[in-house]
Amino acid sequence: MEYKDYYKTLGVARDASPEDIKRAYRKLARKYHPDVSKEANAEARFKEVNEAQEVLKDPEKRAAYDALGNNWRAGQDFRPPPGGPGGPRQGFHFDPNEAGDFSDFFSSLFNREFQGGGGGRGGAPRKRRGQDQTARVQIDLEDAFQGATRQLHLEVPELGADGQVTSHARTLNVRIPPGVTQGRQIRLSGQGAPGVHGGPAGNLYLEVDIRPHRHFTADGKDIQLRLPIAPWEAALGATIPVPTLGGAVNLKIPAGSQTGKRMRLKGRGLPGDPPGDEMVVLEIVVPPAKTEEARRLFEHMAEQLHFNPRAELGV
Repeated sequence: MEYKDYYKTLGVARDASPEDIKRAYRKLARKYHPDVSKEANAEARFKEVNEAQEVLKDPEKRAAYDALGNNWRAGQDFRPPPGGPGGPRQGFHFDPNEAGDFSDFFSSLFNREFQGGGGGRGGAPRKRRGQDQTARVQIDLEDAFQGATRQLHLEVPELGADGQVTSHARTLNVRIPPGVTQGRQIRLSGQGAPGVHGGPAGNLYLEVDIRPHRHFTADGKDIQLRLPIAPWEAALGATIPVPTLGGAVNLKIPAGSQTGKRMRLKGRGLPGDPPGDEMVVLEIVVPPAKTEEARRLFEHMAEQLHFNPRAELGV
């Protein structure tokens, strides 16, 4: 029999997320659905897409498929390795009404056993854990600092008594803990898709996406701020207020500071153990010479200071 490359069929990478797989499947299912498609091979492609989705949407079947390794090519002659995926230990069971929907490769790999209504051994329905789900939640940097509560609206798949998959809307209130960072996943145990035949529900994984902030840039638990200072504050030194996520604090600017100097406010980043820091990058801002008096002040400085900022360039 021929090896089936299910990732290639859906056009996704081997490390694709469940959401990526779902999007790819929906796009191809619409393209090749026999009722609407004008493609010459629509029915065959539709079956291939459904078979790939059947495997890659299910964590157990996907893990069994991935265990074959990634050195196979689509169409290559395939025989299941003894005792490996597809052997009696695998224990996957399917409804006999679905027998004609999948390829010999699928049947061999997952060891389908058709027994009285698609149950497990002895005809008893096999409990199966529900699928894990992923969702993205957007928060502000202040929410990452203080913590927040968000209300999520999810579409949850559900297997009916007739074997058909339907979906229903679900609302979930989620607590975002203080100190979360960009890209962190929050696991909500048992809040994923419901199990099959009384099996436990899957988990819901929330991926945190922190919106850009107008002042701060986040880097893990550290944050960075570009702090404008006046030339005299840089030259003479000064103590000035600096914004942080927890409120303004005073920062002592050393005399003779230059643009680009980095100063650390320890523990003023996102909370944690240990907390992050706030990195302050100084930026000298020259006031505009909009009045005659201002121009005279700059001319006086030029005469008195004899300063050449390009001296090290030899010009």
